[in-house]
Amino acid sequence: MTEATLTVRERDLMYRMIVSQLLHDGYLDIAGHLGKAISAVPDCPPSNRLQHVVQLGLRHEPEREHTKLVDSVAPGTGIDLEFDTDVQTLAPEAAQYETCYVTAHKGECRIAAWSKDGQLVATGSADASIKILDVERMLAKSATPMVDINQVESHPVIRTLYDHIEDVTALDFHPTLPILVSGSKDYTVKFFDYSKSAVKRAFRSVQEAEQIRCMNFHPSGDFLLVGTNHPTLRLYDVNTMQCFVSNNPKDQHDGPINAVRYAPQANLFATCSKDGTLKLWDGVSNRCVNTFKDAHGASEVCSVEFSRNGKYLLTSGKDSLVKLWEISTSRVLITYTGAGMDKQNHRTQAVFNHSEDYVFFPDERTTSLCCWDSRNAERNKLLSLGHNNVVRCIVHSPTGPGFMTCSDDYRARFWYYRPQAD
Repeated sequence: MTEATLTVRERDLMYRMIVSQLLHDGYLDIAGHLGKAISAVPDCPPSNRLQHVVQLGLRHEPEREHTKLVDSVAPGTGIDLEFDTDVQTLAPEAAQYETCYVTAHKGECRIAAWSKDGQLVATGSADASIKILDVERMLAKSATPMVDINQVESHPVIRTLYDHIEDVTALDFHPTLPILVSGSKDYTVKFFDYSKSAVKRAFRSVQEAEQIRCMNFHPSGDFLLVGTNHPTLRLYDVNTMQCFVSNNPKDQHDGPINAVRYAPQANLFATCSKDGTLKLWDGVSNRCVNTFKDAHGASEVCSVEFSRNGKYLLTSGKDSLVKLWEISTSRVLITYTGAGMDKQNHRTQAVFNHSEDYVFFPDERTTSLCCWDSRNAERNKLLSLGHNNVVRCIVHSPTGPGFMTCSDDYRARFWYYRPQAD
């Protein structure tokens, strides 16, 4: 987009958005000089419209063709309490899922992640290994259990990766490339190219100063957020591996970071911490824009997830409560209760199902799965998860009725809903 293609009104609006973003990011002198030079008065707050313009420009650069935002969620509108009235859902509640496949590690299974297209799921373990499983093969295996498990072409575990020397604690798939990133208690972040069947080791490794606890790719795949035992959040440029942190120490947490998540539109990201706070950050400036203190009372906040429209945050805490926050008003709209009477000893996640009609959360005491209607908090029938120890992680497919649970019993279970034949 060149200046010649812009009208005077469009150019003035662009200038105002640039100046307002500079002011928001703390570059007061630069914003003042630029505003005077171009006679632009920033009468608008920072806007994600500027970000979208930049993204559109990047998509037209040949050397950056891969920087595309991915929207591969399941069909449907998702949760929107401003417009939802009597919503009739066809999505299954938790009790209708069944175990379709079980894989075992040699140590406690602690973490899992789905690919953005819902075709692959990865699991990580305290034995330092990572497995990547093919969803279609898991479904085929459960439908035809007599298939020889030694047949490589049909085995659900398509890759087993060994390059860490301590517990694998974080996983995420690149949104567009066949790359899986992992974090570990061995203080490293590793990048694996899983398109190469013979490769077991990472092609890139980053040494951190603390043990890794969580990570999340930017929807374009160009940046990676990393949370560690240190309160300071890291942002890595994936292309250069340069690390960035906020220039304001007050932005940071006061304890280890438990979870980090980008909004689907990438204009915001959220973090939660052992210090009990939930934070919202500007996705462009990497600055904290809102802090929710004592988000779960005196308990640490364990997980955070955006709704697909970016209006809401779903959080869970060690108080065994799950909360739905409205971002625009900074308030709790719904509290989902009934998942155990005692405070949790371990961290786990609350997740939406693929259509956002339900909220899933494991009950630590009974190793069963709680399920609520996301819009009215009505609790549905429990699902016994069949694990022999604490469930440490649950992740739901972004595209279909399937989820994975990871437990200290060394196992990861793939759950799926199969419609009953008439």
